[in-house]
This record gives sequence, structure tokens and C-alpha cells, in this order.
Amino acid sequence: MSSFRAVLPALANKYYFNYGGQGPLPTSSIKAITDSWYKIQELGPFTNNVWPYISNEIKETKALLSIICGVTNNRVALTENVTSGCILPLLGLPLNSGDHLLISDCEHPGVVSACKELAKRHHLIIDILKVQSLNKSVYTKTQKDNLIIQQLEKTLCQKTKVIVLSHILWNTGEIMPIELISELINNHKNKPYLLVDAAQSFGQISIKDAASKADIYAFTGHKWAFGPEGLGGVILSERVLSESNPTLVGWKSLKKEESIYSNNLNPFHTDGRRFEIATSCTPLLAGLRNSLNLLQQEGTASERLKTIKTFSNRLWSKLMAAKGINPILQTSPPAGLVAFNIDSQLSPNQIVKKLGRQSIWIRVLEDPTWLRACVHITSTEEEINKLIYSVIEITKETVL
Repeated sequence: MSSFRAVLPALANKYYFNYGGQGPLPTSSIKAITDSWYKIQELGPFTNNVWPYISNEIKETKALLSIICGVTNNRVALTENVTSGCILPLLGLPLNSGDHLLISDCEHPGVVSACKELAKRHHLIIDILKVQSLNKSVYTKTQKDNLIIQQLEKTLCQKTKVIVLSHILWNTGEIMPIELISELINNHKNKPYLLVDAAQSFGQISIKDAASKADIYAFTGHKWAFGPEGLGGVILSERVLSESNPTLVGWKSLKKEESIYSNNLNPFHTDGRRFEIATSCTPLLAGLRNSLNLLQQEGTASERLKTIKTFSNRLWSKLMAAKGINPILQTSPPAGLVAFNIDSQLSPNQIVKKLGRQSIWIRVLEDPTWLRACVHITSTEEEINKLIYSVIEITKETVL
């Protein structure tokens, strides 16, 4: 059992499988947040004494994120969550009527709705990259990657201007070959912008190659990274920093507040601050840094993923072996997300509620309507066995 688990009070009284929704917060991260709040109050929340402290908190956090993402500090912008990290630069991209936007059929509703709004505003055409159907057959990782690239080549057109994909699909749990996709579109006539939703990858797998090659790589700290809700980030390419206009404008995005009434045609920062808006919650920065440091003490990203895959393979294998339970993937999950269906007269929501009464927490996915359990380095064999036993009992009670 991971020693990290002992510092997560949320795991003391439940069987938890919702890391993909929100990860538990370590006790020391809670303390780091409250200590920072006290420090700000001691210095004075709006005094000359507090600004160096706040500036240093931002600097240290961006420095840590830039190391994890394999980029320079200027490419990091702090956001509240994945959705804002995606949308703020996306809606400011230079697009023309008739341009095409390509999005997969496994994206999160928040990003899908933003793409639809962008298409409506600029009269874009939305194309769909079909990857969900790959789950129905048994393929190796290399075979899947090749099929995705082949499908992408077929779906791309001369007017494709933006490609929107997740690094890890939030519903199937598949890892998209972002590096290969980046290489492909770099040879495309329009060199489309590549936006990557990193909600399920940050804190779970190594992200340096993908984050450094994407144009927009948006993540949050409150899922797999065990950080506080309300704080995330986005990695921006140099061309997005120079070509995308801020969607929402505030004092943080300005080079100089005092010159705003001049005829300066470009008053915005040229680095990640271009997409930061206004006052945000400084104490959360200390909490996220503490959680990320604790996570790194548990091993490298590849070492942690090995542990995660050990647990996800155990869960998936037991689900595959059980009558009336149907895992979505036909091969062992590449990371910690395990989606499945149950042959039952109960609805997925009823199943989740029934499990919740036993302190077992999984979730329902809305589209498609599947059940999803997430395992992490802090998962245990006992938890997995408890989930399997309870799910099997449900199939015995209500199997069709």
C-alpha cells in the first residue's frame, strides 16, 4: 500500500474510484493553503508588503509546472480549470468563415460545447474523428495508434484549422498518440492548431512530449495530481502567444495598467499572462505545489504509471471474467480509467447510488452512458476486490 495514502483523509472511510473527477487533497496541502492564507493576512491582503510574496508564489508554481510539462516558463498560464484553459485561447484564434474544426467523438461536453460555439461564431464546419469504435476490437497500442493516424489523415481536409483532442479520453481511457498527431499536422498545408484536453493526463502519465508539442495543452490540478479545485494551467505554443487574442481581458493580461488609455494597439503580455484575467486565489498555489512535490516523491511519472496500470489491469481482468459485466476496452487499460457496463435492470445512476450506500464511489458517464472507475497509486487490492464483489452481487440480483 502506498505511504501516500496515509496523508489523504478522504480515503480513510470509503472505497474511492473517482480520481478522474476529483482527487483527494493531502493533509499537508491543506495546511500549505491555510498557511498561505494566514501569511497574506499578516502581510496585509493589499499592501506593498504582500506583492513580493504573491509574485514569488506565482513564479515558483509556474517554474514547477514548466518542468513537469517540459517547456519554458513564458509558455505557462495559470487558470481555474481545464475548461477555461481550453476556451480562453481557443476562442481567440484567427479563424475565417468556412474553416474546418476537427474534434474526436470521445471529447468532454465542456470542450464540445465550446467548439460548437466557436463554429457558430465564425461559421466553421465541424468534422468528427471517430475513435470510439476502436474499443470494439482487440488491437495492440501500436496498431491503435496507426489506425488513429490513418483515420486522422482521412478526416483532415485542406481547410482544417483546429484539431481538438484529449490526451487520455475521459470515457474510454485510451491514450491518444499526441506526439504522432503533432508530427502529422506539422506537414499539413494549414498546420492546424492542436488543442489537447489534458484533464485525465496531468498527474497520471508523462506529459512532457505532448505538452511541449501541442499549441494549447490545458490541465487541472484537482484530479490525478491531488491538488485543490479551482487551480489549473495551460501550456501555450509560441504561435498561439503571438496569434491568439485574449478572449476575456483583465488587468493581469495587460503589460502596463497605467497605459491602457493610450493608443497602444497591443497592450497585452506576450507570454502566458496574456490569457490570465484578474484576481485569483493565491493560497491554492502553495497547495498545488505541495501535492505535486508529494506525487514526485512517489516515483517518476513512468514508475507511477506502472503502479496505476497494475491496479487497472487487475480491475479490468476481474471485470472481464465476471458474468454480466462488460468492460468497454477489449484490452488492458493503458492508464487508470476503467469503463464498463453491467447487464442489469437498474440504471447506471441507480447502480452508482447502490454502490455509494456501501461507501464505494464510481461515476456514470453521460455520453456514452457507461460506468467508470479510476484507480491511482493510492488504490489497494482490497478496494478493487470490494468493488468487484459488490458489482457481481448487483448482476446476481438483477441480471436480465
